[in-house]
Amino acid sequence: MAAHEAARRRTFAVISHPDAGKSTLTEALALHAHAITRAGAVHGKAGRRRVASDWMEIEKARGISVTSAVLQFAHRGCVLNLLDTPGHADFSEDTYRVLAAVDCAVMLIDAAKGLEEQTRKLFDVCRHRRIPVITFINKWDRPGREALRLLDEIEREFRLRPTPVTWPVGDAGNLRGLIDVRTPGRMLRYTRTPGGVHEAVEEAIPAGRTAAEEGADWEQAVEELELLRAAGATHDQKMFLAGRTTPVFFGAAVSNIGVRLLLDAVVDLAPPPGPRELAGGGTRPVDEPFAGLVFKVQANMNRWHHDRIAFIRVCSGIFERGMTVTRAATGKPFATKYAHSVFGQDRSTVDIAYPGDVVGLVNAGALRVGDTLYADQAAVFPPMPTFAPEHFAVARPVDASRSKQFRRGIAQLDEEGVVQVLVSDLRGGHAPVLAAVGPLQFEVAAARMAGEFSAPVRLEPLPYRLALATDTAGAEALGRSRIRGEALTRVRDKARLALFRDRWQADFFQREFPDTRLDHLIAAHD
Repeated sequence: MAAHEAARRRTFAVISHPDAGKSTLTEALALHAHAITRAGAVHGKAGRRRVASDWMEIEKARGISVTSAVLQFAHRGCVLNLLDTPGHADFSEDTYRVLAAVDCAVMLIDAAKGLEEQTRKLFDVCRHRRIPVITFINKWDRPGREALRLLDEIEREFRLRPTPVTWPVGDAGNLRGLIDVRTPGRMLRYTRTPGGVHEAVEEAIPAGRTAAEEGADWEQAVEELELLRAAGATHDQKMFLAGRTTPVFFGAAVSNIGVRLLLDAVVDLAPPPGPRELAGGGTRPVDEPFAGLVFKVQANMNRWHHDRIAFIRVCSGIFERGMTVTRAATGKPFATKYAHSVFGQDRSTVDIAYPGDVVGLVNAGALRVGDTLYADQAAVFPPMPTFAPEHFAVARPVDASRSKQFRRGIAQLDEEGVVQVLVSDLRGGHAPVLAAVGPLQFEVAAARMAGEFSAPVRLEPLPYRLALATDTAGAEALGRSRIRGEALTRVRDKARLALFRDRWQADFFQREFPDTRLDHLIAAHD
């Protein structure tokens, strides 16, 4: 039963550089799967509602995604679990955790900008995790680069052969239609609906009529496809799953053009859930007893109930609401009475889930990101890495009478991974140091402390830009050093971190105390 249902699942993420149209594409995919009736917009312009996946107030105000969201819907007999990820580089750690829970990724590229910094970083994570990648070149309804040049860029920089499945008729900014290379004797012409809130009307135009109506644009598209075919740029499923090729689609998410073809490709090409690697070696097949990975914790999705949800990717077996499982970190039993499926901020009770599905366990206060839950047969999945922070600030409550709410809020943000929380005997727990990959994380933390926990904070920046792992002896040596550094303890895992202004100071300290432990952490740009 579990293996049969797993074969019907497709669990994937959409990754991109900020402003490439990721949340808009997420919304368009849900629209074409009939999971929603009207597509929203990130900025809510032209009378459109906002996207379902961006529900936090700061996301609505800034027009960006800063937290991952889970959308589940059905399409062509399959169950699709779409994990929308933050595009902003400051939230690399959250995106990395989400990519630990998917089997495939859709890489979104802006037709005008091509490959951008964050796209490169996220692709490297996909390659490291051996996640196959489908490429969607977006915004072809606006001026941009040449299609062949974009394919060359992908192959040159990613060492990944692009194999077009759809091809544009007309240059970027002059989109006349799309050719599906699997049915090359026609062109798909699109008529955008007012505001782009509904699916674009799609019409198949025979080649003869297209040649007469589109002339040089059609001839150029046909010639380019013949050139690509002669070069061997055709889809091969084994090469795709091995991470050596990427099927490429063109379109415009905001106009819902080419989105249906991409959605069908997720069903047809993306792999279903398979055996999951275990921390001690070996794998957990999908038909073994239940095991799941906690990849995200989110508080206050329902502002009226101040709840806390742990998102679990089902990796094997069958999850049933109410079952008692074991938390691998402690060996203690854990009851799963309140289990939800989640669509953006909306949710519904889930009674059963299969490999590939994402279940939200409500008020699961004991669970942490990276936890493994299992039933009957023990399993432990590899731990989640923690990125090296590069920005630090002391957090103090604006109102001392709200100290209880302050402590609760800081602890919650730490558990979710919004920021890392560091403490020291010198500063004490009343003035923790918040550590972040990027400064926007501080803005999110401050907004949530004020809005969700009624505990506004004052953030005092510290001059450090480098954190290295050390131990008790290293912390003591730093206290004696001529270098003005600081040793703090990370609350999440009790790791000792040595903070320095820059690499020069760290090197000076290492020469001053050559036997002291100083180890590099994983950097967001690694």
